[in-house]
Amino acid sequence: MSPWIEKSCLRLSANVSYENAARDFEELTGIAIGHSTQQRLVHRTDWTAETATVVVKALSLDGGKARIRTPEKGPSVWLDYKAVSLHGIRCDAWFQDNEALLESVNSQPLAPVVSCIGDGHPGVWKIVTGIRQPAQPREVLDWFDLMENLHKVGGSEQRLKQVRLDLWQGRIAAAKAAFDDWEQPPAPVANFLKYVERHQERIPDYQSDQQQG
Repeated sequence: MSPWIEKSCLRLSANVSYENAARDFEELTGIAIGHSTQQRLVHRTDWTAETATVVVKALSLDGGKARIRTPEKGPSVWLDYKAVSLHGIRCDAWFQDNEALLESVNSQPLAPVVSCIGDGHPGVWKIVTGIRQPAQPREVLDWFDLMENLHKVGGSEQRLKQVRLDLWQGRIAAAKAAFDDWEQPPAPVANFLKYVERHQERIPDYQSDQQQG
């Protein structure tokens, strides 16, 4: 099997089931390579993560779910995977294996302080706590996730614009104070305020950080 064919099979198998990879490959190339061969190619390939050649100063962590094939008419099963991006260096993902992800991160040449960016999911921050000393993780809440939660509040666009600016510049108290006119805030507001309080140590002055590169 040529290197090109093998690489193409692996790429297809990464996106769809082995059965569909076999079907798609034959449709695209006219060459029949069965689903069992597709599977063997994946399992015989060395997926060891490489070590970065430069110091890692920042990384992002995220999670998702992959649908696992079950017998026909069986229930849909979705299981977790976690992915890490070493900024400007490489991206890797692990299925149901957080320990392997951590082992890979800890084997990299980490800076004394590593900015770790993640969303609001507690599972992401649990992984961050496993980064080994002497590297110090600096936890930073993903701006997109913060804005996604803000816009669930709805209501006055002027108010949202001001809260956006306050959060962008790290003024957490001012952002929370923008909702003080409710003695009993509606559920979307209450949920957002709890979210901000839970992650306030992870909300920096984004504007200053961006200006500093």
